[in-house]
Amino acid sequence: MKQLLQSSALHLEDDSISFCSMFAGGQTFGIDTSKIREVLGPRELQHVPMAPCFVAGIVPYRGDVLTVVSFRALLGLLPEVLETGCVLVLEDQEEKERFGLMVDSVGGVVTVDNRTHEMNPSTLDRQSRWLFAGAYKRESGLMVKLDPQRLRPSRLAEANLFDRPVTEEVG
Repeated sequence: MKQLLQSSALHLEDDSISFCSMFAGGQTFGIDTSKIREVLGPRELQHVPMAPCFVAGIVPYRGDVLTVVSFRALLGLLPEVLETGCVLVLEDQEEKERFGLMVDSVGGVVTVDNRTHEMNPSTLDRQSRWLFAGAYKRESGLMVKLDPQRLRPSRLAEANLFDRPVTEEVG
């Protein structure tokens, strides 16, 4: 009986995943904590002339320079205050590319049952389908899963979906 309980506990542990919760435009999003190198908090960004609208700017990071992606711009939201927000450092191990993601704020670590994951609905627009990797239903509401691979500045430029200027508040 004890082995059965231990086996069940291990099975439940295998079905859970930890996310860093973050917020943009009043919505909750999450990225697998293993993909986040560091949370820098609010940073003053340096503007990059002629950069795509999704590039919020650059920021110094440990002797390097990070390109910072504005998640609000990707969502089509007007920035409430220009160049402010919480910056997360994401690292793509395969491509060896490090970049920043600016969101309104960061919540904390949330553990979810992987069995509660739901795929994107077919009604999502092209940009949302590109950014979102499904969602998790939680007691506190829906948490949309983000794929950090697709948030890389180089991948966003290749996708050619986010070049339009931000013109109106969505929400």
